[in-house]
Amino acid sequence: MTTSRLNKVIGTLAEGKPVFATFSAADPASAIELSTTDYDAVVFEMEHKPWDINALRDSFQYLLNRRRIFGADSLAPDVTPIVRIPANGAEKAQWHAKQALDLGAFGIIWPHISTVEEARNAVAACRYPRLPDAPLYEPAGLRGDGPHAATRYWGIPNTEYYARADVWPLAPDGEILVGLMIEDQLGIENLPDILDQVPGIGLVLVGEGDMSQELGFPRQYEHPRVLECKRRILGICAERGVAVGHPHVTADNVKRVLDDGYRFLMSAPVRTYPGLEKGRELTGRG
Repeated sequence: MTTSRLNKVIGTLAEGKPVFATFSAADPASAIELSTTDYDAVVFEMEHKPWDINALRDSFQYLLNRRRIFGADSLAPDVTPIVRIPANGAEKAQWHAKQALDLGAFGIIWPHISTVEEARNAVAACRYPRLPDAPLYEPAGLRGDGPHAATRYWGIPNTEYYARADVWPLAPDGEILVGLMIEDQLGIENLPDILDQVPGIGLVLVGEGDMSQELGFPRQYEHPRVLECKRRILGICAERGVAVGHPHVTADNVKRVLDDGYRFLMSAPVRTYPGLEKGRELTGRG
């Protein structure tokens, strides 16, 4: 059985280091560009983008960089693919997670988790069933069995995949990351119970966009009430050793984000056009 960690995000978090990630549409061209970056992970955004399973499958493949994998002497993809699924927590959808995991995703981000039951469903949907007397039974798995594309993508046989395709940190050697987005006041109020009662949550991602919308200050991320909500989430998670993600990291705020204790930092790639900008400047059109 392969002993090296396949999920770069889990490996980095387990070492106590910050993870650098970004959002991207499920698009092969974007995947190719990201395959040469120094991001640890990409979260393919399918909550506010179309659920296109074929584009997601192709994006996984184009994200692989053979030269980097060869140089690292590891089966692990250099940039780890994670998927944010469309369904809100209250919908308790499981099939989006199942399809993404069956393609080879190393993690699922669940939007709008507000209750213990929604969190339990999120973790359970990412686990295979087992008998009640089996170790680490809870949350009882709900994922259907069909990982043929995933085993090919991970580069391991079915038997090894089954041994490793469990949620971390509940299963110490698990390679599946379950991330919950906390985006409203109910979610913040229930967060202590969520983390205390539902094992297997590897990441909490602050949904400051929807959070600010609910508070009546849309997209005002620096509003005192929004900042207070984020501080509460950080404090609750810090007490329980759970990593917190920040979705809007920039060059201007990254130091503060790190100082605040965020460990999953999402920044948007910025495309520049130096030739165009210089040409416009030289021709008076700048």
